[in-house]
Amino acid sequence: MCEFCSQHGDGKVWYKNAKNYSQDLASDIQRRKYIEQFLDTTIKDGFATLGRLETLFQRRGRLPDAIKKGMEEQAKREHYGQVLPIEEIRELVMKAATIVRMPCACRWTISRTEARCCYGVSFSPDAWYKDLDMSYFGKASDEGLETVAREDAIRQMEQLEEKGAVHTIWTMMTPFIGAICNCTLHDCIAMKTLSGIKVDTMARAECVAAVDEKACTGCGLCREKCQFDAISYTQASGSFRAVIDREKCYGCGLCRTACAAEAITLVQR
Repeated sequence: MCEFCSQHGDGKVWYKNAKNYSQDLASDIQRRKYIEQFLDTTIKDGFATLGRLETLFQRRGRLPDAIKKGMEEQAKREHYGQVLPIEEIRELVMKAATIVRMPCACRWTISRTEARCCYGVSFSPDAWYKDLDMSYFGKASDEGLETVAREDAIRQMEQLEEKGAVHTIWTMMTPFIGAICNCTLHDCIAMKTLSGIKVDTMARAECVAAVDEKACTGCGLCREKCQFDAISYTQASGSFRAVIDREKCYGCGLCRTACAAEAITLVQR
């Protein structure tokens, strides 16, 4: 079991621990203050910091250990994510009391593009996202949070996956589960942090992709879909077959959706 699950899971996977959905978490004063400042401090300032650290990383080839460790520890305390396949996203969504679709703060910060691929989820009537400062997106406090039914949210996320989105869940002051993001390597600050400066601000899924070598046709579509550079190819008996690097694989399942031969499944990590 991972360190995060050991700390927040009470002997189980952390996001399946009922305590992390309890109503008293939403009323925490420290959490409310964090949420009020979230878009400016975590997203806007986060992108500015990432730009500076990318320059340092490129110059040195790595970040100083103290900086890397500090960023990872802060992420685990405040806003930490984990990749989930669509099956587990469905389970989490069906537990929610209310769901809102909102603009992606990462894409808005990068390009002022309003892409509605982020979802605030609340598991009690006291929804945390009412404290978000929507003026960040040029909106009034009662604009930009589109209430959606659970079934509609799931269908929308399935459509986003078809377009190449990776599903992740996020804490809003750990361990309070508050958001589901559906994003890509090019747009998500967490994924850009992971790929650009090798800082882990989100965890792999509890599952990993596996290839049925007999069914694989070596078409290459799974490799095109993978955003974590986890798929390579090997040649045997004149045919190519996909190979999954379990350490690089985040278990998102995008390779599985791309495989017409149904040669890829997700198995427990």
